[in-house]
Amino acid sequence: MTAIIDAANAFIWGKALVYLLLGVGAYFTVRTGFIQFRHLGHLFAVMRRSGRTEHGGISSFGAFATGLAGRVGTGNVAGVAIALTVGGPGAVFWMWIVALVGMATSFVENTLAQLYKVREEGGTFRGGPAYYMARGLRARWMGVVFSVFLILSFGFIFNAVQANSMSDALHTAFGFPRAACGLVIIALAGLVIFGGVRRIAHFAEAVVPAMAVAYFAVALVVVLNNAAAIPGVIALVVRSAFGLEQAAAGGMAYAVSQALMQGVRRGLFSNEAGMGSSPNAAAAAEVKHPAAQGFVQMLGVFTDTIVICTCTAAIILLSGAMEPGGELTGVPLTQAALSAEVGTWGTVFVAIILQFFAFTSIVANYYFGETSVRFLTGRPQALPVFRLMVLGVTMLGAVATLQIVWNAADLSMGFMALTNLVAILLLSPVAFKVMRDYVGQLGRGVEPVFDAAKFPELEGSIERDVW
Repeated sequence: MTAIIDAANAFIWGKALVYLLLGVGAYFTVRTGFIQFRHLGHLFAVMRRSGRTEHGGISSFGAFATGLAGRVGTGNVAGVAIALTVGGPGAVFWMWIVALVGMATSFVENTLAQLYKVREEGGTFRGGPAYYMARGLRARWMGVVFSVFLILSFGFIFNAVQANSMSDALHTAFGFPRAACGLVIIALAGLVIFGGVRRIAHFAEAVVPAMAVAYFAVALVVVLNNAAAIPGVIALVVRSAFGLEQAAAGGMAYAVSQALMQGVRRGLFSNEAGMGSSPNAAAAAEVKHPAAQGFVQMLGVFTDTIVICTCTAAIILLSGAMEPGGELTGVPLTQAALSAEVGTWGTVFVAIILQFFAFTSIVANYYFGETSVRFLTGRPQALPVFRLMVLGVTMLGAVATLQIVWNAADLSMGFMALTNLVAILLLSPVAFKVMRDYVGQLGRGVEPVFDAAKFPELEGSIERDVW
């Protein structure tokens, strides 16, 4: 079983998804007229007015924070360090590329999630890939397949992975028993997830910006202390991305391959653009035009990879803690790098920030899974059972390491991403038309408002009491 799973992962993550993600992202970038570059300033304008709701839903910023909570996790600390040690400094360059083109992919999938969302009791909204597959493509079977993959990977196993990282960091830094750590984690997680989508959104709004700013501030200190070395590090990243650093040793092709694969894989793990996870949060937002949330979620990809992942890369590369062939990798490498720059408290700081990164991911991952459970069952009565199952698996992850289970989660996520990419490619003409409507109103100097009457082809696919 291990050999089969590893072989499937090698194909999906080593070949299929790398080229498909980059290809789809490049295609959407061109078809949207390079929307992530032309309207970069507008992302922040939308965010500034995204805190208002009128009908009991959650705010656009709340949905953004929930989506970012899912994106920002151990991958931003451990994943970047692994990408650097396996793929070399050039992996950072390809993480940037996959994020930049992934912003266009994120715009499309999150706009579609908003467009095909449904209203629930209490005035909240729900939607995501399963819903636009069922309503937009008229392919409920496709939504069922996607939901199963999402529940397995995000709903269960990735939460176990996050809990494992949390308990391991606390045990290493402070000597706390892993079982005790697990009990605290599930108790706190239970307080949040049993409060429903509004409590999850309010929690994310309060915690996610604070932890991102704190990590950025510490990284900025490291960057300013090593300002003279920055041009050399940037040159090293670019040279390594194209194998120029290794050309003299005759390993150019292999170096480029490793940098590319690690950068794309870790970039996707981190920002999740095209994977179909963040649209579950995006659909819950109350906005006046579906494309507005597409713009907001593009900023989530930018924040996760261009800002937070770059912070980790800068700390490691500027510190000189990463040695060729060295044994340090993952979280210990990031801790050693920061400690070399700011002193021994750097190790404790990384351990603490990792707790916040991982815990917010657990909460957001649960909500992604909840949306899929609601899609499959159509009954809120199933949610308490699902919540208890999530907490149970999270507790298991805190005390056990089952590598085959983690590898199976990678495979499940790979299939989930493939399913979502096919769906958004098929539905992209609708997203492009919605985008043109939004940009056209923006060009006339008015706040864009969606008018379903302009889209007669959507009759019967979207809910009229929503739009």
